[in-house]
Amino acid sequence: MYEGLLLICLGAAIGWAASRSLARARRTAAVPAGWCATATGALWGVVWGLGETGALPSWWLPVPLAATAFAVPLASADLLYRRLPDVLTLPAYGLAGAAVGTAAISGPGPPLAVTALAGGGVTLAAHLLVHGIAPDSLGAGDVKLSGSLGMLAAAAGWPTLVFSLVSASLLTAGLAGAAALVGSRRWSGGVPHGPGLLAATCLGVVFPGEASVVGMGS
Repeated sequence: MYEGLLLICLGAAIGWAASRSLARARRTAAVPAGWCATATGALWGVVWGLGETGALPSWWLPVPLAATAFAVPLASADLLYRRLPDVLTLPAYGLAGAAVGTAAISGPGPPLAVTALAGGGVTLAAHLLVHGIAPDSLGAGDVKLSGSLGMLAAAAGWPTLVFSLVSASLLTAGLAGAAALVGSRRWSGGVPHGPGLLAATCLGVVFPGEASVVGMGS
């Protein structure tokens, strides 16, 4: 119980610190610190709860914790400003690498890390290609974010990575449809894709399914 409370508090602290980093960024993208802290703490509590009930093996927990660490601040910044600042997207690579490395050492071993790195590279390349062909449909921030999220999703196996990418596109399309339905002009330059990427990846690694979470899907 105490471990869970500690993890929730740590998640809240990370969410708060990430929101403050966005507020101090060169191009400020201030987001509500209280919301980021509360939501991130809650997400970390969910991950801990799934580990406690045996729904997720303990060695896997670093991956969903890494995926949810910056998810709320980044999604909020993209929804409010249609920006994914480098102050969080670049450190996310180090966080993802550390999480995957820890999971690999504690769990299936090197194959998990190799799959994660390959998946991250493929995801980054695919988003870079789309950005080069149609820069208005996919921003540079989306490209930078995609690689670290691809690593985390691929760590659960290729099916989870495919699920995350397809789900992200569907979520973004749904957001675009909702914006058009209500006649919103907030995103006249294009609907933000970051929230879809983040939500789909978090969903994929928090509930990866039996086959992939134990490394068998890798």
